[in-house]
Amino acid sequence: MSRPVRVLVAEDQSAVRAGLVLILDSAPDIEVAGEAADGEQAVALARALRPDLVLMDVQMPRLDGVSATRQVVAEDLADVLVLTTFDLDEYVFGALRAGAAGFLLKNTEARDLIEAVRTVARGEGIVAPAVTRRLIAEFAATAAAREPSADPAVLESLTRRERQVLSCLGEGLSNAAVAERLDMAEATVKTHVSRLLGKLGLRSRVQAAVLAQELGI
Repeated sequence: MSRPVRVLVAEDQSAVRAGLVLILDSAPDIEVAGEAADGEQAVALARALRPDLVLMDVQMPRLDGVSATRQVVAEDLADVLVLTTFDLDEYVFGALRAGAAGFLLKNTEARDLIEAVRTVARGEGIVAPAVTRRLIAEFAATAAAREPSADPAVLESLTRRERQVLSCLGEGLSNAAVAERLDMAEATVKTHVSRLLGKLGLRSRVQAAVLAQELGI
């Protein structure tokens, strides 16, 4: 039996945090490695405990969830799944730019929270494709307003197959859906995603999807 997914829960409201811990502890393949009440504590515990994933509230005292996410991702301490009250708000964009693997609303059903943790642990984003496409489009639009579009030259390092996979990510497809679209094994898709992220210097498949949208591929 494989080891459980170790999760650090970072949420400043104690009642909400207790509820999240209770939900996660109910899954036999998930282990709550620690709890943090603010962003600074979240970063410190991520360094000390090296969990697989940090479930990060975006609005916390001392250090907000976006800044904490940026530090956790920059130091390659864990994947980050952000929690927010409103979908597609400024905090979500900030967290995804910082390298979060995805986001969940705080009113997410318990079973969906558990499945989201499992999905991120497999190396995939967790937002449903329809929502992902809307998120990517809005993310790309706000990015275009802030800075010039990405340079197509960044794609020169990618193989033809990696470009095809990147295009699928731009549509918000899961690894399974990409595998079906391109007629390849899901494990092969995962390898291509990892390689293209490395070549492009990106932290998450959401960032890759935004790039695909910006370049129109």
